[in-house]
Amino acid sequence: MKKILLVEDEKSIARFVELELRHEQFDVTVAYDGRSGLDYALTESFDLILLDVMLPELNGIEVCRRIRKESDIPILLITARDAVMDRVAGLDAGADDYIVKPFAIEELLARIRAALRRTTTMKEEETPILRFRDLFIDEQAYTVTVEGQALQLTKTEYDLLVLLVQNQNRVCTREQILVAVWGYDSEVETNVIDVYIRHLRAKLPPEYSHAIETVRGVGYVMRT
Repeated sequence: MKKILLVEDEKSIARFVELELRHEQFDVTVAYDGRSGLDYALTESFDLILLDVMLPELNGIEVCRRIRKESDIPILLITARDAVMDRVAGLDAGADDYIVKPFAIEELLARIRAALRRTTTMKEEETPILRFRDLFIDEQAYTVTVEGQALQLTKTEYDLLVLLVQNQNRVCTREQILVAVWGYDSEVETNVIDVYIRHLRAKLPPEYSHAIETVRGVGYVMRT
């Protein structure tokens, strides 16, 4: 369940938005002034912040600026209809988007979903993960896990597995494997590939080792 922090001093608006968000299966925390909203934002974990600009104790622009120094959490500003400068200042302070009062709840929900999608996409791009069934390769951390268990591979075994998973259901020829794993200038004989395939199969659980098929006279393929 996604967690949203709503910072809004108008209690009737805050209650209305809170109920609608809870109806949409969001976990909502409400703060009614800028200082308590900032405290929540910096001490607890949220997926998105809805932040009114006109707040007591600490205005929304300053709250946004301080949060942005510590976090890249999506921030959606709630502004008055004629407060163009508030919107500009908020975006300059690091807000991701804004919505103008009075707003339709459908538009607010759409903007929230869009911001959460952007965040999810960015995280996926930052952490490239290759998957084959329940085998996961984190190319950034250089790790392989199978059904939750870490797999200890040599660099060559790792590179070979990455190639097979990247091309699952497509046959990799011996020449393609040599170039991808050992490099263009390698003088390694193609029969070395068979040795490393055996090593790789030996380290994988049976259902995964059996997924690596030999295509005689051509190369290897990992079948889903």
